[in-house]
Order: sequence, then structure tokens, then C-alpha cells
Amino acid sequence: MNEVRLLDHPVVEHRLATLRDKRTDRDTFRQLISEISRFMAYEALRDLGTAPVVIDTPVADGALARRVIENVLVVPILRAGLGMVQAIQEVVPLTEVAHVGLRRDEETFHSEVYLNRLPSDLSGRRVIVCDPMLATGGSLVQVCDLLVARGAHEVIALCIIASVPGIATFQASHPLVGLYCAAVDPTLNEVGFIIPGLGDAGDRLFGPPD
Repeated sequence: MNEVRLLDHPVVEHRLATLRDKRTDRDTFRQLISEISRFMAYEALRDLGTAPVVIDTPVADGALARRVIENVLVVPILRAGLGMVQAIQEVVPLTEVAHVGLRRDEETFHSEVYLNRLPSDLSGRRVIVCDPMLATGGSLVQVCDLLVARGAHEVIALCIIASVPGIATFQASHPLVGLYCAAVDPTLNEVGFIIPGLGDAGDRLFGPPD
């Protein structure tokens, strides 16, 4: 089973403090989600595929260097996952994006897929799933089910805040999926929100739905 990789760095903790604060305005919240997502992508993709190249610098010809050749598929879980995508694309040179939309039943907490733009064949592909909040774990399990069914070579989940029960649920279904988090919170409330968490990430990024 893959262990949870926790980004317990002071610069991440500093941003998390403001991200959690209910007084933080939407523009600042969006910027912080983006900054933390960059750190997470950097850590999660240390083994990104590269190839040697020869370049000329201003002072020497024929210098050896490396360039990224691996094309990563980024899968945001709508709608909150959208807030992480641009930051990951700014870090990773080669990416494609495929959206998956889930709608949660507020009584059962079960999510229904309403949008699936995943490629039918993911053989040999590395996939990064973006979901800022790993609460009950159900949504992330459903999306990873879809990815595994399409033959994804490696799946990595980036979740800014995860709950202890959500991690347990997710790892029981997908023990081989790498999970990166900036914080792990102890529990959920009666409506499935992470405690202490930060509220509804989608609402704080984009505003409440109509």
C-alpha cells in the first residue's frame, strides 16, 4: 500500500493557515490553492520521464541537458478540482486535461457521475487526479475506478486537505494509488465536511451555485 505523502513544509503550512481562515477573500483563496498545487505537483512528479538533449549555452556549445518527454493526464474532479489545474500545467511541461464531474447526494453522500471526458484507453499513461478536499473518499474512489478500468499505468491523487476516515476509505479501494496531501484533518461533521477543514472549496473558489 502506498503511504500518504504529507507536504509538511513551513511555506505550505503558512499558506494553509490563510486558506483555512473564513475571512480570506475569493481571489486570495484561489491564489493559495494554486500555489499549494504547484508544490504538490513538484513533489509528486520527481520521477517524470525525461530524455537527454544537447544544447548550446551563451558560453559553451554541446552542453548536455535533459528535457521532459512524458505527457501527463491531469483529471480535475469538478468543480473544485479546476482550481488546481492551471498551477499544475505551469509546473509540468507536457499535459493534457480530462474533466470528470460528480454530483453529490446531500443525504446519502453518494456521488453520481454527470460528466466523463476520460480517454477510453489510458494504457501507459500517468494520471494526476485533482481534488482539493478528500472528505468521505467516495468521489475519489469513483474517479480512480474509472481510471483503472481504462488501464492507467499510474494514478496519483493530489488533495490539499484530507480526512482520516476519507483516507481509510480511499486506500481500502485503491491501495496502489499515490496520495499527496498538504494537511490531514481528524474527522468529518454530520454532513460530510472535513473538520476543521476550510469549508466548501468549490464555493470558496467560484462562488455558491445557483
